[in-house]
Amino acid sequence: MSIRAENLTYVYGAGTALEQYALKDVSFEIPDGQFVGLIGHTGSGKSTLIQHLNGLIKPAGGTVYYDGTDIYSEGFSLKELRSKVGLVFQYPEHQLFEVDVFSDVCYGPRNLGLAKEEVDQRAREALKQVGLKEKYWDQSPFELSGGQKRRVAIAGVLAMDPKVLILDEPTAGLDPKGRDEILEEIRQLHKERGMSIVLVSHSMEDIARYADRLMVMSHGEKVFDGTPREVFEHYRELEAIGLAAPQVTYIVHELKERGVPLDEGITTVEEAKEAVLGLLGSPLGACL
Repeated sequence: MSIRAENLTYVYGAGTALEQYALKDVSFEIPDGQFVGLIGHTGSGKSTLIQHLNGLIKPAGGTVYYDGTDIYSEGFSLKELRSKVGLVFQYPEHQLFEVDVFSDVCYGPRNLGLAKEEVDQRAREALKQVGLKEKYWDQSPFELSGGQKRRVAIAGVLAMDPKVLILDEPTAGLDPKGRDEILEEIRQLHKERGMSIVLVSHSMEDIARYADRLMVMSHGEKVFDGTPREVFEHYRELEAIGLAAPQVTYIVHELKERGVPLDEGITTVEEAKEAVLGLLGSPLGACL
């Protein structure tokens, strides 16, 4: 089920001396099954934008379409939309409130009016998919580590069986091991369920590695939209708005300036490794 935004505009403090545009005429479409990375500096409009996609915020102008229907049209069920477009906030504490983990994950599907057997089954499957061991299911979610809380928050959304999963900085504050585990689980979910993913992240390396498509926000406007390779070709422009390309991009450009014939579109360490090994195995490699 695709999501389409048309000319989304949102204003904070409208009509006051503090009036400020958070979004300005933002348009895009996310087709079924696409993995989209969303980046931008603090205050660029990322969080405001994603809260429009399941109707948590109503725009000052423009609209959002889900499966071709205006989500703000009369009779459209926002409750049903939020079961299809799941949003995981940056701080999992904002979504956790039950006495134990299992009850917390059951909350969403229970509110859909499902039978207890199906609610329990969905909760078990979701907790297993995010890699949370069964020994934690009876604990209070607030006794868990940051990474475990994120897993519970994601499981609570997955138990709703969404078609679109939106994650706002899901690895913020995690150590490298925890970050990699969460991102690999998200990639596996994308592969197994075929759901659309929108990943908000400050890590250019993570975006380059996982996303099929990258949208860049700056001061409420969408300034770039394309594959990571296409977007990171504009690394100088990204620097001008307070962002950067993955570190490997700068290494590749420096090597090329020194005469090593590498593709400037390389965006991941894996791509760089393959390119360098390819050169070493070629006749040119003897000259390097």
